[in-house]
Amino acid sequence: MDIRSILTTCRHIAVVGISDRPVRPSNGVARYLIQAGYLLVPVNPMLGEVLGLKCWPSLASIPVELRRLIEIVVIFRKPAEVPPVVDEAIAIGAKVVWMQLGITNEAAALKARNAGLEVVQDLCIAVEHERLDL
Repeated sequence: MDIRSILTTCRHIAVVGISDRPVRPSNGVARYLIQAGYLLVPVNPMLGEVLGLKCWPSLASIPVELRRLIEIVVIFRKPAEVPPVVDEAIAIGAKVVWMQLGITNEAAALKARNAGLEVVQDLCIAVEHERLDL
């Protein structure tokens, strides 16, 4: 699946590592995605709420009925912190793991691909959405 297909067919996104600070890229990207019509599920163990949405401590902690909807897991974590997020993304049945601009982890990407997930690395989901004029 190419990036255009991912962004046009997948509408439910978990943002792992979201910040409640408006100046942080994760917050700006999340706001952009909400304005673009995506259903967003924030994930950060340090926050109870962000952008008016309940924030979950992990993908595994999201209630099953909501967790089942998540198609894309966008990761705003250091490369070394990506593998456990990928493990959770696989466990919840996500379709896509998207590592944001500046984030790559080849071992985690391979594991995700071997589990049948699409993988995007080192690209900003908001920039790609805008670039494709979606």
